[in-house]
Amino acid sequence: MRAICPGSFDPVTHGHLDIIERASHMFDEVVVAVGRNSAKNYLFTPDERAAMLADATTGWPNVRVEMLDGLLVDFCRDRGIDVIVKGLRFASDFEFELQMAQMNFALSGIETIMLPTAARWAHLSSTMIREVAKLGGDVSQFVTPDVAARIQAKVARSEGGAA
Repeated sequence: MRAICPGSFDPVTHGHLDIIERASHMFDEVVVAVGRNSAKNYLFTPDERAAMLADATTGWPNVRVEMLDGLLVDFCRDRGIDVIVKGLRFASDFEFELQMAQMNFALSGIETIMLPTAARWAHLSSTMIREVAKLGGDVSQFVTPDVAARIQAKVARSEGGAA
C-alpha cells in the first residue's frame, strides 16, 4: 500500500520527520509531497525544501520526495497512492484536517489517516521555527543539522538583503 505525506515543509522539522518515519513503518511506500502554495510566504524555494527533505529521509528506503502542483487527490490518483497521512498537533489541526479529509474522500475516495504528533514535537511549527530563526534564536534542537545550517545561511543572506 502506498501513502503520501503532503506539506509545505518550510522548513522540515523533527515533528514532520516523526510522522514520515512512522508512516514509513506502516506502508510499503511513502511519498513526501512538497507543495507549492503560492499564498504562503516561504523562506525556502520548493527545490530547496525538497532537497532538505531528501537529505533528511535518506535513512528510510521506502520514502521518496516529489513536488506537488495542483490538487492532492489528482496527484494521488495519477500515482496510485492509496492513503493520505497527516500529522496532528492540536484540536485546531484536527478540525482543519477533518474538513480536508472529508473533501478529499468526496472528490476521490482516498482515505486520510491522522497521526498524533509525538508529544516532544507537538509545539513545533515551521512558522514558529522561521520566526525564531529570523529573530536570532537557535532552532537546531528542532531540525536536523543540515536544515539548521540552511536556515542560518538563509537568514544571514536575508539580513544582508540578498535572500
